[in-house]
Formats: sequence, C-alpha cells, structure tokens
Amino acid sequence: MGGHQGSSTERFSSATWFSQLCTSARRFKSLAPPSLETAVRSTSGDSLVRRLGLCDLILLGIGASIGAGVFVVTGTVARDAGPGVTISFLLAGASCVLNALCYAELASRFPAVVGGAYMYSYSAFNEITAFLVFVQLMLDYHIGAASISRSLASYAVALLELFPAFKGCIPLWIGSGQELFGGFLSFNILAPILLALLTLVLCQGVRESSAVNSVMTATKVVIVLVVICAGAFDIDVANWSPFAPNGFKAVLTGATVVFFSYVGFDAVANSAEESNNPQRDLPIGIMGSLLVCISLYIGVCLVLTGMVPFNLLSEDAPLAEAFSSKGMKFVSVLISIGAVAGLTTTLLVGLYVQSRLYLGLGRDGLLPSFFSRIHPTLHTPLHSQIWCGIVAAVLAGIFNVHSLSHILSVGTLTGYSVVAACVVALRLNDKKERESSNRWTSSWHEGVICLVIIACSGFGAGVFYRFSASVIFLLLSVGVAVSASAVLHYRRAYAQSLGSGFCCPGVPIVPCVCIFFNIFLFAQLHYEAWIRFVVVSVLATAVYALYGQYHADASTLIYQRAPESESDSG
Repeated sequence: MGGHQGSSTERFSSATWFSQLCTSARRFKSLAPPSLETAVRSTSGDSLVRRLGLCDLILLGIGASIGAGVFVVTGTVARDAGPGVTISFLLAGASCVLNALCYAELASRFPAVVGGAYMYSYSAFNEITAFLVFVQLMLDYHIGAASISRSLASYAVALLELFPAFKGCIPLWIGSGQELFGGFLSFNILAPILLALLTLVLCQGVRESSAVNSVMTATKVVIVLVVICAGAFDIDVANWSPFAPNGFKAVLTGATVVFFSYVGFDAVANSAEESNNPQRDLPIGIMGSLLVCISLYIGVCLVLTGMVPFNLLSEDAPLAEAFSSKGMKFVSVLISIGAVAGLTTTLLVGLYVQSRLYLGLGRDGLLPSFFSRIHPTLHTPLHSQIWCGIVAAVLAGIFNVHSLSHILSVGTLTGYSVVAACVVALRLNDKKERESSNRWTSSWHEGVICLVIIACSGFGAGVFYRFSASVIFLLLSVGVAVSASAVLHYRRAYAQSLGSGFCCPGVPIVPCVCIFFNIFLFAQLHYEAWIRFVVVSVLATAVYALYGQYHADASTLIYQRAPESESDSG
C-alpha cells in the first residue's frame, strides 16, 4: 500500500515538474517601447556606452563579413561555376538582402539592448526557442572564432615568410599547428596569443575596439579595390565565354556555397545598446554593409574570371596566382596583408558579438549573473568577453578545429530563419476570428503552423536537390511552400510594424522566401551538421530544464498569449 502511494506521489511530482517546464518554456518577453527600455537601462547603471555612429556600424558589418574568403572562395567556386560565379554571388547576395530586410525591421522595432536573434525570438515566440537559438548560434561562434584564429595565425606566418630571414624558420606549432594523436589534437601557440590580444582590445571599450576595426576594415577594403582596379586592365573578355560552362545547376550550387561569405551583417543588430541612434542607424548599417560586400565580391569575381580562364584557376590561392601569372607579384603581397586584416576584423567582431549575447542571457537569468556584469569604468561586459576569449583560445590552441568546419553554419541558418519568422509572428494579430465562431485557432498560431510547413518544405526541397531526386518531388516541395505562403498572405491579419522605424516590405512573402531558402541551404550541409543540430538542441533543452527555467527574470515575462481586444484588432 505504502509503495503504491509512493509510486503515485512520484508520478504526481514528475507530472508537476513537466507541467512547470512546459509553462516556463512558453513564456515570452514583453516588447517594451524603445524609449522606456532605454530609460530603464540608463537609470539602472548597467548599460553599455553609446559610442557607435552610422559609419562605425557599416564598418562593423563589413569587418564581420569580408575575411580572407574574398581572395579564396571566389576562385574556388569559379572552378565549377565558371564566370557564372558572378551570378552565384548575386543570387546569394539577393537572398542575404532579404534576410537583412527582416533584421533591419526588428533592429529598428525592438528596444536598443543587446540580444539580436535571441531577443527577437524571445519576444516573438517563447523562452525555450530563444535559448535554443542562442546555443546554436554560440556553438557556431565559438568554433568559428577558433578556426578563424588558426587561419589568421597561418596567414600571419605566411606574411612573415615573405621576408628571407623567416623563410622556413617558423615551426608548425606557431603557424598551422603541430598535429598530435593522429590529428585529433593540434597544438598551436600563436592563435591563442592573437585571441588574447584581440580580447584585450575589446575589454578596453567599444570606442577602442571600433577604432581598431575601422582601421583594419578600411585597409582591407582599400586593398580589395586596388586588386580590382589593377586586375581590370588585364581582363580578356574571351575568358567570360562560355559564361556558365557547367550549366545553371553549378551556378546555383555555387550560390549555396558563397552564401556564407556574406554572413556577418547580423553583427550590427547586436550592437544596438552601443549605437548612438539605433532606430535609425541599425537598419542603414545592416543594409549598407551588406551592399558594400556584394559590390566587392562581384568586382573580384569579374576580375578573377576575366584575367585567367576558369579551368586554370588555382585551388588554394587563385587570386594571388592569377596576378603572379600576369607579372604583378606585388599584388600577392597586398593580398596577404588584406587576408590578415580581413581575418583580424572578422575575429574581432565575432568575439564582440559573443560577449553581447552572453550579456543578454545573463541579464535575463538564463545564464549565471556572472555574465551580466559590466565594468564600471570600461563599460564593457568584462567577464563575458574574457570567457569568450578563453573558450576560443582553448579550442584554437589544442584542438584541430578545422576538422569541425563541416558542422558550422547550423546556428547561422537557424538564426536567420527564426529572425524571418519573427517578422511574421510579430506582425500577426493574435486574435480569435470573430466572423466565424467555429475557428479553433488564432491567426497567430495558424501563421506559425504555416511557417513550420514552409521550413519543412525548404528542407525537403534541399534534400531532393542534394540527392538529385526527380524534379517532381522538388516541385512538390516548392508547391507546398507556395501554398502555405499564400495562406499567410490571404489571411491579411498583419499589423504595421510598431513605431516609426524601418518596415520590411512584402510581408509575409519576403520572410517566407528567406525561411525556405535558409532551410534549403541547411539541407546542403554535411549530415554531421544535422546530427549536431539535434544533439545540441537536446542538450540545450536539458540545460534549460535544469537551470534556465528556475532562474529566468520573470519581471518582463508573460506566461500566455492573450487575444487582442476588439479595439486593437483593426
């Protein structure tokens, strides 16, 4: 009898815990007016300092997006797509512009505080979605920072070896890394030192780190422009024919590869709390930096494929060897300098964004308050910044992080897709349909179901395309996504974006296209990336269940979505 009662008590306790978990997971953050949130942060004394102008934000986005890839990826993809690589960059750039439009609306609509995609999903959806987005993004950032620091160390050594005194004298454990235990471990000393230096710069304050980023980014852009101008005089238009030698599929596949060359413009959204005029400057900074990057990439593609026939391009250093073949070896030196500058800014901005995301989670209680502390003099999240530097330094100094590169981009594509969905979810009027009493769901829930269908269709289309399935299956997936988008458009239950900030045009079609293409790209990733997504999501849910749900700051949280009143439904 006693055992029977004990078993019932345990079941009741488990049910209560699970019920509490579900209730906590469905909480969402109220969207305070920008002016109110700004005032709260200013009077509480835990805010960052507003020192970033419009030019700083544009350079921040460019610094995050253009690394050494502009000198390498362009030629690598051109070997398959031919001169059509220009179209690949145009298609990928157009897709990123659509994503940037979604980011621009949310950046101008939300309070000027840190958080980016995490904060948007916290308000548009719920707490568990926001936490999962953060974890997926952060894993990308940590591995990416370690991998970039390794590449920076290699390029720095290559630059030094241009001088005869250093040629062949620098050991592997300083440059590319000394492999141990069959390549699982790879010891490197220079990458952690570079990370420590950049972390030190970031800890000094946003003005100092922005100045470093501006100088390095300007150097990088000038070098790219010099490369384009120098190569323009050696273009042979005959090399552009045939323009797409391997067909449009090679061009489209190239677009899925070069899409990740534009990743970084979202870093601007995470600088909201340090922007002088966030509601005006953030949308311009996001779009402006992306358009500059598109122009530079297309310029390099046209020059590269015009100078050398695409089938003769080098795989490792296509741009440098193209100029060397034309007798302009001095340009190779500039390319090496540009690569070092590019990787430095990419790494600097990446570490900056990481610390601001940790700061947001610490403030909300989903991570220990240790991460929410801001230095009273430097006005930087010192603990978060040092933590990000330490994690990246350990990964870069000990592990062969390049072997993990094929599981990257999961967080980026997840974050972009969720941000696009946030635009639709926040625009939807959350109300019961009054004209038909037999409606079982609100327009908001109906909209979310349509968004999930579009995401699943994008994944299905990506899988069918990847494994060269019948075109019928591909068209079927596209048809389902179009139907779901049509339902969203037909509902016409959209409110105008709050405030006088930027409004994304073409809602809900533009966000739906973003979601479909982002998840289509997700399906092109290595299958281990899919496994990583599932495993990390499960582990993140466990962390949330054991810690996050009990420590979240409930002062700004709402536990359920109440239907809007009739007066607000118009």
